[in-house]
Amino acid sequence: MKLIHLTDTHFVAPGLKLYGLDPRARLDAAISDINRNHADAALVVVTGDLTHWGEPEAYRNFADSMSPLKVPAVTLVGNHDRRAECLEALRSAPRDPIGFVQGLRDTPAGRLLFLDTLDEASHAGQMCEARFAWFKTALAETPSDQPIFVFMHHPPFPVGVHAMDEIALAERARFREVVAPYVGHIRHLFFGHVHRPIAGSWAGIPFSTLRGTNHQVAFDLDPAAPHLASQEPPAYGVVLMSGDGVVVHTHDYLDASPRFPFSRADMDERAYVRGPFVD
Repeated sequence: MKLIHLTDTHFVAPGLKLYGLDPRARLDAAISDINRNHADAALVVVTGDLTHWGEPEAYRNFADSMSPLKVPAVTLVGNHDRRAECLEALRSAPRDPIGFVQGLRDTPAGRLLFLDTLDEASHAGQMCEARFAWFKTALAETPSDQPIFVFMHHPPFPVGVHAMDEIALAERARFREVVAPYVGHIRHLFFGHVHRPIAGSWAGIPFSTLRGTNHQVAFDLDPAAPHLASQEPPAYGVVLMSGDGVVVHTHDYLDASPRFPFSRADMDERAYVRGPFVD
């Protein structure tokens, strides 16, 4: 099964820019690229920070940009979002029985669990006991032979970028306690928030995240580094799920660098690869 991971679109009102960039133009380009190359995907999941300030007009702008998408979508909330405005504007946002933006979807690849980590009083993530109770039930009710894939905005552990680690999920120990019985059952953890291409494993669970579709967080592992936005290229993830594993490709969809064959039958290989088009 193919799945598309998008994150951190940071929409503002139509016509406005954010950190010198146009969030609408950059998501429009991503949607066009997905429709052209990955219309066979089963789902697109956007892991939060759909907007930058949570205004209704920003959600309407986001919904309008997403409307040409040929693939079904699920949209989650992040620390820059507002829950009520998101649920009002987006049918793609899941809703649990008590009004949080979380839910589940069973697919041929396994069960996808979507979590709400929004704390509207802080940029750090939060999962209250009600959200943890929903998560624990969803995990416990998943058949033992059905793989689990978890999607959320905030990482539940530090990633080494100090400014972002300070505003990761607050209830990290509780999260680890809840998932511990399901290590091996949870095949992959996807999150956003950090605006960096990062992959690895945590507590025995593989994870990945990626750059957002608008601005990025500058890469610096120094604990004293300032918190800086950058204009590095945007990306989305192409996730290939099978019984044998999970492969995540990070695609820089605005990359326009030249492409050419590795060799040509009508030319000596050394002369060809040392040509003027090769640095």
